[in-house]
Amino acid sequence: MNEQDLKEMIRSLLSEMDTDTVTELKKEEQTQNSEFKSLEKNGVQPDKEETTIEDGIIPDITEVDIQEQFLVPNAINEEAYRKIKKFTPARLGLWRAGNRYKTETVLRFRADHAAAQDAVFSYVSDDFVKEMGFIPVQTKASTKDEYLTRPDYGRVFPEDQQKIIKESCKPNPKVQIVVGDGLSSSAIEANVRDFLPALKQGLKMFGLDFNEVLFIKHARVAAMDQIAELTGAEVICMLVGERPGLVTAESMSAYMAYKPTVGMPESRRTVVSNIHKGGTPAVEAGAYVAEIIKKILDNKKSGVELK
Repeated sequence: MNEQDLKEMIRSLLSEMDTDTVTELKKEEQTQNSEFKSLEKNGVQPDKEETTIEDGIIPDITEVDIQEQFLVPNAINEEAYRKIKKFTPARLGLWRAGNRYKTETVLRFRADHAAAQDAVFSYVSDDFVKEMGFIPVQTKASTKDEYLTRPDYGRVFPEDQQKIIKESCKPNPKVQIVVGDGLSSSAIEANVRDFLPALKQGLKMFGLDFNEVLFIKHARVAAMDQIAELTGAEVICMLVGERPGLVTAESMSAYMAYKPTVGMPESRRTVVSNIHKGGTPAVEAGAYVAEIIKKILDNKKSGVELK
């Protein structure tokens, strides 16, 4: 399935959404307005909550905090239920209509699923890459469809891109930073701005620094291995957007390796994952990754060997 087919499928799904929800909300609003007018006639000023529905558009359902939302009526122990929800983004306490989910729950599920798909099929904007001063390169994968169906293409660079990497990066650096779009462009734009300054400051505390930052389009994690061979970097740190789920589409990971080589086992990588506002905040993660890089350089090993 190509990108165009996927977009058509999404449009079809959206068009099939239950319009009864909008109708019911409009009826509810009309009923509330009648009640408010009746109260105002009797000299009572009600606390009217603004709920505007225009042209079938309802408020953004994704703005609701799932961990705060509680839909179970007459719960035996609502306080304990809400306490559990504070510790997980799982969809607890949703309730039902007969044997089915409530309409609100289904719409939220579809919205989160759409956000996950957008994160995979969209691109990090050129303006963002320019703003951050990254050096753009691209793997052998020439399209998003090819990137998804041929993971091996996302791990290597064609000769012209190898030349750009060699000419643009300082040879044999202690630390080389790489940013890859991976499976979530949203994760990169949401976290990198805060992550990199924290990383840079943390490295300076150890007498370390980094210069040029490469940005890889259509990147798989193992693309960092060929970059290490081309630049001679001692440690590669690659920030990459992770596969999105229904909890968040903005999760980023930092993969680190000591002198990685093409074809090396995954066990040689050290990773800090779940970097996003609902997990490990980008600033905190940047400082933590700086400490790990220092540890990797001191021990001259990474991955399971580092532990």
